[in-house]
Amino acid sequence: MIEEILKKLGFSEKEAVVYLAILQHGKVLPADLAKITNINRTTVYSVIKELISKGVVNEDLGGENLYLVARPPQDLNQIISKEEKALEEKKGLIGKAINELNNLTKNTRYSIPKIVFIGEDDLENYLYKQTPAWNESIKKADGCWWGFQDQSFVRYFEKWIDWYWQSGSPKEMKLKLLSNEAAEEIKDKKYPNRKIKFWKESDAFTSTVWINGDYLVMIVTGGTPRYLVEIHDAVLAHNMREVFKGIWKTV
Repeated sequence: MIEEILKKLGFSEKEAVVYLAILQHGKVLPADLAKITNINRTTVYSVIKELISKGVVNEDLGGENLYLVARPPQDLNQIISKEEKALEEKKGLIGKAINELNNLTKNTRYSIPKIVFIGEDDLENYLYKQTPAWNESIKKADGCWWGFQDQSFVRYFEKWIDWYWQSGSPKEMKLKLLSNEAAEEIKDKKYPNRKIKFWKESDAFTSTVWINGDYLVMIVTGGTPRYLVEIHDAVLAHNMREVFKGIWKTV
């Protein structure tokens, strides 16, 4: 039982056997340890070094012979302390690595799609939570929120729309959305940076589609369950933005 516990703490099988032998004998010579454990002397010496590094075994250099003594069982806590210290060092190194890699790739365009699905229960909360990320990405692109807005989105999330234009959007933010007239019949409030064009071909649209910088967001609110799919991909978003820019110019 104790051997299995030690293994889970990071001891190898031989380390567990040697450690327990030293602990049980209190004070033992390496040569005797090899006989007690039936492990050859060269391997025993190698294992002893590992146990010393773990902080659970000491060398007694007070006499003519080199004895090994086990530290109190409570000193097993040192294993956790060392791992915690190593983890903190890794966290620091990861932060440095991220900064260096960002500097290395800041002029490189590459596409790694990241897809998020949000169900009906979390949809409204996600709109508020994700707005700052969308704003930042839009500012880095062309400063404009593009796409198509279905009337059902306005019906269910008019509160979020008002919040966005009253306090959630940067002053320089522009919005150019295609929609159907029914959407604006629901919403009679006007915001100067929010431009809507009515597209006569939009009757077949049953969902909202946004291009927010490097984010492509699709929201289905015309039926149940309502849900959102977000794709974070610079290349895909760029191409869809060009599509809606082209439609905008022709409407």
